Amino acid sequence: MLALCGVRPRDPWSMAAKTSLTISKGIMPFVEKFYRRRYAPNTRETFRRQVLHQFVQAGIADYNPDEPNLPTNSPRAHYAVSEKALAAIRVYGKAQWNTARKTFLDARGSLMELYRNKRIAAMVPARLPDGRVLTLSPGKHNKLQAAIIKEFLPRFAPGAEVLYFGDTAKKDLHVQVDALERLGIPISEHGKLADVVLFDTKRHWLFLIEAVTSHGPMSPKRAVELKKMFSRCKAGLVLVSAFPDFAEFRKNIKDIAWETEVWIAEIPDHLIHYNGDKFLGPR
Repeated sequence: MLALCGVRPRDPWSMAAKTSLTISKGIMPFVEKFYRRRYAPNTRETFRRQVLHQFVQAGIADYNPDEPNLPTNSPRAHYAVSEKALAAIRVYGKAQWNTARKTFLDARGSLMELYRNKRIAAMVPARLPDGRVLTLSPGKHNKLQAAIIKEFLPRFAPGAEVLYFGDTAKKDLHVQVDALERLGIPISEHGKLADVVLFDTKRHWLFLIEAVTSHGPMSPKRAVELKKMFSRCKAGLVLVSAFPDFAEFRKNIKDIAWETEVWIAEIPDHLIHYNGDKFLGPR
């Protein structure tokens, strides 16, 4: 609380100010510098789960107020004291304190609703072919996964079923257990599946798509792992690396396995085929 308010040992509470801070590079250094209490780097999660989560839930602090679309695991995740809480904190110890405290507590319900609405607005929607809409947590990875469903599927796997679709915050957001079992896919290992799994029933093709934003593409090692995992599956496997743009693709060119496909969201109408043997010949 002292770090979020920027209050040093000799400062009055009236000097409290709102500053956005990360845990490891903001709050913990403040505590060490001004209060001479050093915490080990691995206590960052304790700060987050046992203190700051509760501050956010109580409306005392805001989570990622400067960048509400940050993904849940972003290293830039930050916290700041809320405006309503700050107004009360600044008069702590004065005659106005009880009134200010009551005002904050009375507003807490509306603060919680406002915070919830902001988080919902930042969610990434993904509409499945059957019309259902999945809401994904914010972030580049989930935006790319939503683009796979919206742009890749109708172009290259029209009518395909979405058998598996994860989320950075919830890995098993959408899992068609029965369909996967019918295809001989081990459900117990769905955590190791590609980010998106599509089944084209007409061609009997199974698309295994990796959304490449932070983790790597369909590398030779990953391709071997997936082929082994799907060794009992009778459908033909189509291995795809999906990138948000050419810049991300260029970073990973050397790591992409042969006999796989590349799809780039910023040019959604085209695929890049790694290995020309299958398509060699006059057009």
